[in-house]
Amino acid sequence: MAYSKEKGHDTTPTESTVSVRATVKDGVPHYMGLSGDRLLHAITFTATCSFLLFGYDQGVMSGIISAPQFYRIFPDLNPEISGPTHASTMQAFYTAIYEIGCLIGATFALLWGNKLGRRKNIAIGATFVILGTIIQITPMPGHNAGVQFVIGRVVTGFGNGLNTATVPSWQAECSKAHNRGLHICIEASMIATGTVIAYWIDFGLSFIDNSISWRLPIGLQIIFAVAVIVGIWYLPESPRYLLSTGQLEEGEHVVAALANESVDSPNTQLQKRLIVDAIESIGELKIKHVLTGGPSQHFRRTLIGASSQLFQQIGGCNAVIYFAPVIYESYIGLDRRLALILGGVNTTVYAASAFFSYPMIERLGRRKMFLWGTGGQALAMFLAAFCLIPFDLHGDTDNTAIYGSVVGLFLFLIAFGCTWLELPWLLPAEINPNAIRTNANAISTQTNWIWNFAVVMWTPPMLNGIRGFGTFMFFGCINLCFFPIIYFFYVETKGRSLEEIDVVFAKAYCEEKWYVAVGNHMEKLSQEEIEQASIKYGLTGDRESIREDVGKNEKREVEKQAAQGQAA
Repeated sequence: MAYSKEKGHDTTPTESTVSVRATVKDGVPHYMGLSGDRLLHAITFTATCSFLLFGYDQGVMSGIISAPQFYRIFPDLNPEISGPTHASTMQAFYTAIYEIGCLIGATFALLWGNKLGRRKNIAIGATFVILGTIIQITPMPGHNAGVQFVIGRVVTGFGNGLNTATVPSWQAECSKAHNRGLHICIEASMIATGTVIAYWIDFGLSFIDNSISWRLPIGLQIIFAVAVIVGIWYLPESPRYLLSTGQLEEGEHVVAALANESVDSPNTQLQKRLIVDAIESIGELKIKHVLTGGPSQHFRRTLIGASSQLFQQIGGCNAVIYFAPVIYESYIGLDRRLALILGGVNTTVYAASAFFSYPMIERLGRRKMFLWGTGGQALAMFLAAFCLIPFDLHGDTDNTAIYGSVVGLFLFLIAFGCTWLELPWLLPAEINPNAIRTNANAISTQTNWIWNFAVVMWTPPMLNGIRGFGTFMFFGCINLCFFPIIYFFYVETKGRSLEEIDVVFAKAYCEEKWYVAVGNHMEKLSQEEIEQASIKYGLTGDRESIREDVGKNEKREVEKQAAQGQAA
């Protein structure tokens, strides 16, 4: 850091560029000329662009997969040429193969995410999205167009899978405890916003009777990918990743920049010490550490995060989002024009409902939102199912009760959009400890994509076999199964720092209490109290207890040594 000395004044810091990426202004490190909340807003904006891209790419196929202009390049999707059964199977395959690419991307994050870091992973992911998009929009008839398009879908999926496994970790590790939930909710809600943007662009361009009607909607996602690359180029790396890889100088500059304080301030140094102590306790990081127990409870926390992604998918969201127009037309009995209009309104309501999560996340907390969202989804599915009894079971096509099922699907998307859309991206990012966050988040994201693919593939035959009544009853019952798991196993993390969440699990383990009860009743801790509790409960200075699930005798020895140290 450079200093200047003016006459009559002590030495004061001036703007300078240090050996790290930060620029120091008045003693405070800056990135992109920003620090504190303004820097965090820039990080949130870049993260939201990444999830906006994810939602757009996920939704863009719904409006073009059955378009006549698309059939001209890909005739195997046309029912009149290849037959209804083969065409519907291929349409599902062209759409769902994207999830396989996402799964591969999440697996890449699991294996190499900690080696490359958050920024490099995100930049690589956005680059693959651009490459995959170019592959998708350039097929020509008679030149293996279908094969090329599928390859492009997989490549694009790889990029988005890598980003969805990485961005929430980067966002959570840069955010403060009091607004971390809000920032990740904003980020995740962009999935719905991207979906609705894609739907209406598809609808508007459908009136153009050439291949521009589908090439342009797919190609527009490059804009979002470029925005992500530009943002990640200038913004800082996660401070926890930097400190975990020995980049101490850069790491403490990021900690200081996010807090809008100088590098030498007591608060900056305390936060740095808490992070470093937690990292040193695990030793050399390996993927197998997600399977360990002990005070850190890695395996339990990984399972909790992954379960939320599983429940999001099997609760029925993609059955409604992907197939709403088909459901309205073929299984509720509405005419095609009305079905298409309702499909567009559906996605718009879905996107709008996501904004209600913003004021709720830090007021209600995670557990209450999970429970209320589950109840809303279950009731909405049952309403949709019961209103289809006259149509599905008795063949009464004139019974106005079918409109109640439309209301049920709208209510489902409202309940989902303001709770289950965001929460499964937030919970793994904050409940998993720093040492395994990238790997555990990758496992959660893998779970999402595996079951996303499964639901998209099984929904059409399920609708064909047991109709709308049976399908919606199935999803309603599945949602009811979530209640006991959420109530007994999901801990509240509202308002707690990431290191404080570590203390919740360690305290419960060492005192032989249930961690959910500890999370509900333990008072909020200051930074100094977190440091003391980390020592007391074996989160620092006891590597072996974190690497493997120690026995009760070893645990009592840790407590005894900690008590003796405090007495001394």
